[in-house]
Amino acid sequence: MNNKERRDSEMLYITDKAVMEEQAVARRLTQKLNTMDRADFEGLQAVVKELLGKSEDVWINPPFYCDYGKNIEIGKHGFINYNCVIIDVGKVRIGDYCQIAPNVAIYTAGHPVHPALRNTAYEYGIDVTIGDNVWIGGNTVILPGVHIGDNVVIGAGSVVTKDIPAWTIAAGNPCRVIRKITEEDRNTYFKDRPVDEEARRHMEQMWETENDPSKYPCAD
Repeated sequence: MNNKERRDSEMLYITDKAVMEEQAVARRLTQKLNTMDRADFEGLQAVVKELLGKSEDVWINPPFYCDYGKNIEIGKHGFINYNCVIIDVGKVRIGDYCQIAPNVAIYTAGHPVHPALRNTAYEYGIDVTIGDNVWIGGNTVILPGVHIGDNVVIGAGSVVTKDIPAWTIAAGNPCRVIRKITEEDRNTYFKDRPVDEEARRHMEQMWETENDPSKYPCAD
C-alpha cells in the first residue's frame, strides 16, 4: 500500500511527496479564501464549495484552515465562525444545521506516544463524526475518533476526548455530560431568560413552514 492508501485506511503513514501534493490543493484554496474580500459573500461560498468534499449552503467566516478539505463533509445550513482549524487527515463528517463558534479545532491527526515510534515520522488519522443540530462552543478542541450525537451542545473551552451522546449538554476538560436537553429548554434562551412572545410567534411561523418542532422530540 502507498502512503495515501495507508492514511485513508486509518493506518500509520508518512507524509510523502504524493501526500503533500494533495495538501497543496487545499493550501491554495484556503489562501484564496482567507485573503478574499470578506463582503464577497457569493465568492466566499464558491471557494468553500470547491474546497470541501461535501457542503450544502455552508457558510465559513475566514480565516479557516484545513489540511485537505476534501475529507470534510458538512450537511445543510452549516455555519463555521472565525479561525476554525480542521486537521482532516481522517474524515470529518458534520451533520445538518450545525453551528461552530470561533477558535474551534477539530483534530483527526495523531502521532504515536512512544518517542521511538513518533520520531520515525509515522502518523495517523482517525475519523470524527458530528451529528445534526450540534452547537460547538468557542475554543473547543475535538480529538481524533470522537463521535458527537445529534442535538448536542458542547460548552465553550471544552476538550472532547470521548463520544458524547445525543440530546445532551457537555463541557469541560475532559468534556463530560452535564445534563440532558429537555422540553423545558424550548422556553428559555440564556440561563433563565424566557423566550418573549414576539420571538415565539415568529418561531412558530417558521416551524409551520420549514422547521416543525415535532421533528425534534427530546430524548427520554
